[in-house]
Amino acid sequence: MTVFSSFKLSLTTLGANKKRSFLTIFGIVIGVAAVIIIMSVGAGAQSLIFNQISSQGSNLIGILPGYSDENGPPASAMGVVVTSLKESDAEALAKIKEITAVASYVRGVDTAKWQNQSIDATFVGVTPGYVDVEEIALSSGNFFNEADNSSLARITVLGFEAAKDLFGEQNPLGEDIKIKGISLKVIGVVEKRGVVAFQNQDELIFLPLLTAQKLLLGINYISMIRAKVINDAEVPFALDQAKQMLRERHDITNPDEDDFSARASAQALDALKQITNALKFFLAGIAAISLIVGGIGIMNIMLVAVNERMKEIGLRKAVGATEKNIQQQFLVEAAVVTLTGGVIGIIIGVLFSGLIAIVANYLEYQWDFVVTVPSILLGVSISCLIGVIFGWYPAKRAASLEPVEALRHE
Repeated sequence: MTVFSSFKLSLTTLGANKKRSFLTIFGIVIGVAAVIIIMSVGAGAQSLIFNQISSQGSNLIGILPGYSDENGPPASAMGVVVTSLKESDAEALAKIKEITAVASYVRGVDTAKWQNQSIDATFVGVTPGYVDVEEIALSSGNFFNEADNSSLARITVLGFEAAKDLFGEQNPLGEDIKIKGISLKVIGVVEKRGVVAFQNQDELIFLPLLTAQKLLLGINYISMIRAKVINDAEVPFALDQAKQMLRERHDITNPDEDDFSARASAQALDALKQITNALKFFLAGIAAISLIVGGIGIMNIMLVAVNERMKEIGLRKAVGATEKNIQQQFLVEAAVVTLTGGVIGIIIGVLFSGLIAIVANYLEYQWDFVVTVPSILLGVSISCLIGVIFGWYPAKRAASLEPVEALRHE
């Protein structure tokens, strides 16, 4: 008997037991769909992270207080307060010729008020270089300058949504808002930016760095420095120069004793890629467990089928069918079940993955719809392999039956 003949006979047999075949296939459908969805969601989440970081530019250097090795974040990124960076460090970095702009950051959270309106807001103290580093534009008004910063000017620039939440349709320019009891005059509104680096930039309220440090936070350190390099090619050299300069300023001779962490955006992408890949395949592995459960279900059903078809097996062996023919027939049936489940699972997985991507993009996340050909081929291959592995024992048992015993079976 040819494989094609076995395939046709398998379809006939499965069609005769539609409910049982459906329930058997269903387990494989769930498993394959889960693997496809998790792989796609993992790739989509990875693209979201990469798009968020890439949107800030590939020629940026980020410096955080606190030491970290290449495999982990600095302590300051884990919520620990580290005070090793000062604004004078940022001013020194600006003198590196490969660096075109530098911005220093501090931030806090409090209630922003205007008349009877109030919102919970994140306020960010930044230097004027923020405009060039982040490449922002204003929809109205102006950003603050060095004179405003050095004089502790009580002024603010609102994010797009922060302005809408506080003032509605009214023009906020020239109005005073209060944060921590300090009156701040609105001098500008930033154009709509959306979510960048997992934070809605339109909800932020910007203040001159020294105003935020001295009047609102009572600190003399900064939480982050970002530097923009002239081009991508100069990033490695500029990063090395920045590290050397900071070590000289902080009297550090051993790099293992650094009190800061400096990385280029490309390095951050590489680190995140490793982490997200590991997480993606770990979750896919967990989802694949359902395929094993489905395989066990196939084995049980095939064993039942062997008992139900004893006479058929006996007749076929009596008229000349070999053990190889019988074994082939049951293996093909198991493969057909899992292949059918695999194809349906892939279709469902792709549809759900597409739906997730549509919803994510509707919510203004830069989420790519990613379903790769290798993942589809993997889903088909795994489903067939499951059928062969878990169908082997029932097939072998059917093939080993003696014709006389099979024909006598009631």
